[in-house]
Amino acid sequence: MKTKKPKLVRITTVPLSLDKLLEGQLKFMQQHYEVIAVSSEKEYLERVGAREGVSTFHLEMTRKITPFKDIVAVLQLVWFLLKVRPTIVHSHTPKAGIVGMLAAFIARVPNRFHTVAGLPLLEETGSKRKVLDFVEKLTYTFATKVYPNSKGLYEIILKNNYAKSKKLKVLANGSSNGINTSFFSKEHFSFAEKEALKTRYGIEDQDFVFVFVGRLVTDKGINEMVAAFRKLKINHPNAKLILVGPLESDLDPLLPQTLEAIENVKQIISVGYQQDVRLFFSISHCLVFPSYREGFPNVVMQAGAMELPSIVSNINGCNEIIIPKENGIIIPVKDEKLLLDAMSDIMEKQELYCHLQSNSRKMIVNRFEQQVVWQALLKEYQTIN
Repeated sequence: MKTKKPKLVRITTVPLSLDKLLEGQLKFMQQHYEVIAVSSEKEYLERVGAREGVSTFHLEMTRKITPFKDIVAVLQLVWFLLKVRPTIVHSHTPKAGIVGMLAAFIARVPNRFHTVAGLPLLEETGSKRKVLDFVEKLTYTFATKVYPNSKGLYEIILKNNYAKSKKLKVLANGSSNGINTSFFSKEHFSFAEKEALKTRYGIEDQDFVFVFVGRLVTDKGINEMVAAFRKLKINHPNAKLILVGPLESDLDPLLPQTLEAIENVKQIISVGYQQDVRLFFSISHCLVFPSYREGFPNVVMQAGAMELPSIVSNINGCNEIIIPKENGIIIPVKDEKLLLDAMSDIMEKQELYCHLQSNSRKMIVNRFEQQVVWQALLKEYQTIN
C-alpha cells in the first residue's frame, strides 16, 4: 500500500511570485509532498499550478494595506487549512506572510515557515513604518521558523529585533530558489535570433548595451539609472539601455522626468514585461541593478549565468552575489554620480570588463546552482517529519 505523502501548503500574495521567483520548486517538492499552491488571481494561479503539477487554492489578497480584506483572507485560509490539515505551511512575501502565518497558527498547523526575500518596509518612515514593523514582528511570532534568503537580511532582522536568532536560518548560500544555470545560458540562442532582436530594437553591432530587468519603480533605482544614462550617452553615443519590466505607477511611481526620458530618449529601449528575459540578456553586455532594497535578487544571478557582469547597489543580496572587481561593481544606494562612473568604467576599461565578464557565469554556477537550494530546503522540511 502506497504511503500517503504529507501535505505542504505554499503561499504567496500574487501568483507571479510562484511563477517567477519559485519556478520549478513546487514541482520538485511534489515528489516528496502533496503540494498545494495558494495565491490570488485565480486564472494565473491555476496556470502556474498546472505547469508545476500541483493543486491550488485561490485566496484573494492585495499587496496594499487593506485590513478588512486581510481579515476575510485570514478567515478563508483558516477554514481551508482546517479542512486539508497540512504538515507544513510555508509563506513568501509580506502580505502572504502575515495572512498565512496567522491563519496557520489559528488552525494549529505544527510547522509554520516563512521566507523573507526582501523588506519593503525599510523604505518607509513615520506611522506607516511603525505599523509595518509591528506586522513583520507579528508574522515572525506566528512562524515556527523564519528563512531570510540572504545573510544581510538575517542581520537586519536581528538588528530590528523582529525575531531571535534561534528562529532564523539562511539556507545554502542564500536565495529562495537558486538559479537553473542550464536554462540561463547563452547557448540556447542562435546568432540569427540575437541579430533579429537587435534589428527589431535598432541596436547596432558597435553599441554597448546595458540592461535592467525588473519592475520600473522608484525603489529599484530607476530614477538614478535613467539620469546617469542620460549623462553617459553624451560622451558615449553608442550606449544603449534596455528596460525589461512593467511600470507600476500606482504603488511606487517614477519621477516625471524619468518617465519623459523613457518615452523620448531614443537610446533607452523599454520593452515592458517579458515572459522570457534570456534573449535580452544574450544581446546585452552588462546588467545595471541599482535597487534600494532586495532579498536575494534572481535577476543578478540570471544575468551572471548569462555571462553578464553587473553594476549593483550595496544592499543585502546584491553584495553577496557580486564580489567587487571579480564579477561586477558595487556602488552606494541612490548615488547617481558613482553609478555614472561605474557605467563609464565598464565601457571604457576593456581589461576590467573582460575580467568581470569571464568570471560572471562560473561564480554563479559554483555558489547558487538551483538543485543546491532545493535540496537544502527539502532537508529542512524533512527534519520535522
